Amino acid sequence: METQKLTILGELPDLNTIIAASKQHWAKYHAFKKRYTDYVALVAKMQLQPITESPVSISFDWYCKDKRKDKDNLSAGKKFILDGLIEAGILEGDGWKQISELHDTFRVDSQNPRIEITIHESN
Repeated sequence: METQKLTILGELPDLNTIIAASKQHWAKYHAFKKRYTDYVALVAKMQLQPITESPVSISFDWYCKDKRKDKDNLSAGKKFILDGLIEAGILEGDGWKQISELHDTFRVDSQNPRIEITIHESN
C-alpha cells in the first residue's frame, strides 16, 4: 500500500464542544456528529483511495490557529475523522484489526488551520 494523505481544512469541534452538544437533546447531538462525519467523508472521497491492506498506522498533524486549546481537547476530532473514513469506504473499520497505531503532532498555523492525516502501512 502506498502512503495516502488527507487534508481537512479548518478545525473540527474540540472535546468541550462535543460534550456540550451531547448534553443537549440526543437528536441535536446526532445531527451535530453527522454534519462533521459527513464533511470528513466527502473530503476523504475526493482525496483518498480505499485501503485494502490492514492494519494501518494513522498520523494526525493538527495545525491549530493558536495554543488556546489543550492538545487532548483538540484530538477528540479523531472520532469524526475515523468515522468519516469508514463512511467514505476508505477504511473497513476502526478497530484493532484495521488500525495498529494512532500518532498526533501539534503545530500552530494561524493563517491556515487544518488537519493533515497520513495513512501508512503498518510494519
